Amino acid sequence: MRLGDRLRSVNGDEADADLMEPAAIEFDSVRIGNTLDPFIDLKMRARERLYRRLGNRITDSSLGERELRDLLELELADAIDAEEAPLTVHERERLASEITRDVIGYGPIQPYLDDPSITEVMVLSDKAIYVERGGMLIETGDRYVTEEHLRSVIERIVSNVGRRIDESSPTVDARLPDGSRVNAVIPPLAVDGPQLTIRKFSRKALLIEDLVALGTLNDGMAQLIGMGVEGRLNILVSGGTGTGKTTLLNAMSAFIPETDRIVTIEDAVELKLNQTHVVRLEARPPNIEGKGQVTIRDLVRNSLRMRPDRIVVGEVRGGEALDMLQAMNTGHEGSMSTLHANTPRDALARIETMVLMAGFDLPVRAIREQISSALDVIVHLSRLRDGSRRVTKVVEVDGMEGETITLSDLFSFDYEAGRDAGGRYLGQLEPTGLRPRFSEHLAEQGIELPDGLFGDPADGLQLRRQRR
Repeated sequence: MRLGDRLRSVNGDEADADLMEPAAIEFDSVRIGNTLDPFIDLKMRARERLYRRLGNRITDSSLGERELRDLLELELADAIDAEEAPLTVHERERLASEITRDVIGYGPIQPYLDDPSITEVMVLSDKAIYVERGGMLIETGDRYVTEEHLRSVIERIVSNVGRRIDESSPTVDARLPDGSRVNAVIPPLAVDGPQLTIRKFSRKALLIEDLVALGTLNDGMAQLIGMGVEGRLNILVSGGTGTGKTTLLNAMSAFIPETDRIVTIEDAVELKLNQTHVVRLEARPPNIEGKGQVTIRDLVRNSLRMRPDRIVVGEVRGGEALDMLQAMNTGHEGSMSTLHANTPRDALARIETMVLMAGFDLPVRAIREQISSALDVIVHLSRLRDGSRRVTKVVEVDGMEGETITLSDLFSFDYEAGRDAGGRYLGQLEPTGLRPRFSEHLAEQGIELPDGLFGDPADGLQLRRQRR
């Protein structure tokens, strides 16, 4: 007998059996649409009873996590007993687990936050919960019972990181203690109810070998990155949202020598560098009075006074692009950053726009000369239709030709290889046969690029140097 039938038989409510629980709804289904799920109804009553019993002790900061869990288990058992529901052992354990998860965890999304295979969790009010696994979006079938339930979880998340969210400040962008990024929007900006997005980050930072194993890049590209970082090339990682720019930047940073002083600058701390001499700086949003903001540009300017050997900017978004270019051109070689862009050429156009955002009326040619002399390599990432994240272009910034910055493709993804029966792309990152000009710069530092790293030079002559 299902839980709904047992509850109705105890309550003497057989007449409404068809209304209360259609045959399509089984015990293990939490997604209920417009139909009342008896398990959720029972859980809500037991939870409310628990809140009445515990009161403010639930938020008592003097209690440790273990003490709070012990208290919850004790009081929760009494609250469930008070419902006098005919539960099996499995149903009782599930009820206790879900109520505990709601009270001191993050509710239905908690299992997905604990699942290392899931990279992003997206909550659409009390309507649905989606997750990203393997680069693909999946509807979980779980949901929050009410908008108020989700709102309480959002408030708990932001309060734990010293932030606030209410009608006067209806958006928040923060990070969890484990480094995961949280974005929340509530009414009146979110028309259909509170919206919550959590981008998770691996507890263990991926190394370049891990990215090769995942197919993000190949051995030749990994070798080039290692030599380029060690040889103090200025590298920009570009790509769309969720393509793995920060992950690649973190893997690249592992090649920075231990003898270098590194300053990292981020909007929300995500990089996990293993070197010992690292100074980590994080931007600060304005307080509730609109004061106290510290921008990425402020931190880039300040970092120049900290005697850095390398400056690593998590993401360039605005006027700090000008300061970053000037740093690369004035002795801070080997600096790295990421940038949102659809192609390497678009990345250059975005940098131009962001330099103009700095407030200086500079000629376009002067800006382009700064860019061409500062940047050495652009590594472009894409998220393909099969959900995989791949390096699809590696280009060298050659210099200026008239009013145009010239680029040369060193590696390019082979889309023409097609896809297998499962829809996965068969192509790889292939060398174009062109040997980069920065090889001379690396040779001066004792770093010799292997002859076969960039393919057959004859292929490069056939392709010609792709100047765009």
